[in-house]
Amino acid sequence: MAQKILVGMSGGVDSSAAALILMAEHEVAGCTMKLFHSDDIVEGGKTCCALTDVEDARRVCHRLEIDHHVFNFTEEFHREVMERFAMGYAQGETPNPCIDCNQFVKFPHLLRRADQLGFTHIATGHYARIRFDDESGRYQLLRGLDSSKDQSYVLYAMTQEELSHTLFPLGDKTKAEIREIASARGLVTADKPDSQDICFVPDGDYATFLTEKMGISAIPGDIIDQRGQVLGRHEGAIRYTIGQRRGLGVSSPAPLYVTGKNMAQNAVMVGDGEALFTDRFIVRTPNWISIESLTEPIEVTVMTRYRDRETAATLHPLASGNVEVRLSELKRAVTPGQAAVFYQGDVVVGGGVIQGS
Repeated sequence: MAQKILVGMSGGVDSSAAALILMAEHEVAGCTMKLFHSDDIVEGGKTCCALTDVEDARRVCHRLEIDHHVFNFTEEFHREVMERFAMGYAQGETPNPCIDCNQFVKFPHLLRRADQLGFTHIATGHYARIRFDDESGRYQLLRGLDSSKDQSYVLYAMTQEELSHTLFPLGDKTKAEIREIASARGLVTADKPDSQDICFVPDGDYATFLTEKMGISAIPGDIIDQRGQVLGRHEGAIRYTIGQRRGLGVSSPAPLYVTGKNMAQNAVMVGDGEALFTDRFIVRTPNWISIESLTEPIEVTVMTRYRDRETAATLHPLASGNVEVRLSELKRAVTPGQAAVFYQGDVVVGGGVIQGS
């Protein structure tokens, strides 16, 4: 049955192909979300969601002879993504802004606009799949069939309402197939390179963005080893991440790595490689997809960062609503602020934010 679908178009090949594929059976229009002003970011590097990307999306819609809308979500993006990103670093965490963008901006606000305009569904160019499970009565999120492009990790926070009104037409396709589809139709985005994930830090210099654009201070402090000895001085704790080895500026007979950050004391902790490994951690604010809630321990595999190697684990519910993840083997550099996403086969069970100690 034909549906009326609003396709979120970033100006890249994936979302362009998504619109093209859906046009075969549905009534389709495209839209592009303006997420930030140029003066909100540090200049340099390659970014997405820029004015050139809006123009590319418009040109694709013109080629496909479908309507194109532009929505201004700059205030929402600044509040829900940039400020969360800055707050996370200020608290000693390493947040994932792409997940925050999907959770707090793209899907909820795009669905709201789609409903206002009379569309029944939205669609995006994510490599993931959605299906309804009759046994549980719940919508499920599954990995994309192309494992090298699967994006289910960054979508773990989707709600049942969002899944029920969202389509991922690329979920069963490979990247090569998508470029061929776009090229065959002569779309200007067919050979366009993929943009980097963090759109508002195009040069990858998070510290400069945080200090110059978000007003987060980078105050020098102590670098402390596992015995509590001061080994040297750091240039601001926000400049360091868990597992970092280079750029510490301290000498040691054995390699040292950042093992943690104490923001209250403005200290960066370092240790040997073994100090980076753990067999358990806590996840806060879990979102469940394949199950309604976690009421008893279950076996899953877990990813603790995008493109991570999965590790078998058991999830244990806590009275606080948080989850204790007990791993079957030691895992390196489990980083507070990053997402832990749980799977059973190709199905996303749920996920949440890794809690700091």
